[in-house]
Amino acid sequence: MALTATIYTFDIQLADTDRGVYEKLSLRIACHPSETEESLLTRMLAYCLEYGEGIAFSAGVSDGTEPAIAIKDLTGGWRAWIDVGYPDAARLHRASKLAPRVAVYIHKDPSILLRQLADERIHRRDELELYAMDRTMLAELASRLVRRMVLDLTIAERHLYLTIGNDTLTGEVVRLPYQSVDR
Repeated sequence: MALTATIYTFDIQLADTDRGVYEKLSLRIACHPSETEESLLTRMLAYCLEYGEGIAFSAGVSDGTEPAIAIKDLTGGWRAWIDVGYPDAARLHRASKLAPRVAVYIHKDPSILLRQLADERIHRRDELELYAMDRTMLAELASRLVRRMVLDLTIAERHLYLTIGNDTLTGEVVRLPYQSVDR
C-alpha cells in the first residue's frame, strides 16, 4: 500500500517589514511521505518570504519538473521559480531559462549545494539566489509541528520572528555569496 501525503494547515499573520507585506494567510500544505518536516517548514517559510501576487505551491515535491513554489503573472508566464533543498544544476539551468528569477531556500548544510554547483553550467548563474535557512530555528519549529498551526511571522531585515502561542522562535535567512564561487 502506497503512503499518502499528510496535510498541514498553517494560519499565519504575516508582517514582512522588508517588503511592506501585511497579510493573513491560510495555507494547506501537503507533506509528501519522502519529505522531512524541515523541508515542509522551509516551503512554508519560503512561501511567506516570497508572498505576492501570482504565488502558488506547485506539484514540485512529487513532480520533479516543477519548483516547490511558482510565481506566475496573469497570463501564466513565469515571474519566479522558487525551489527548496538541493536542486541539481540541470534543474537550475532549465529554471533559469524559464523564469526571470530563480531562488533556492536551503534547509540543510548549504556548503554541500555550493560544492555540487561549483563547476556546473547554469544559465544566468550569477543571478541565481541561494538562501540558507536557520537550521536551529527549523529544528525548534519542527519539534512543535502539529497538523494545524496558528502563528505570527514577522520578517525584518531577513530575520524571522515566529510566535506560536506564548513562544517566539527567531532565526535568520542568509543570502549565500554564490556569485563568488570559483568556476
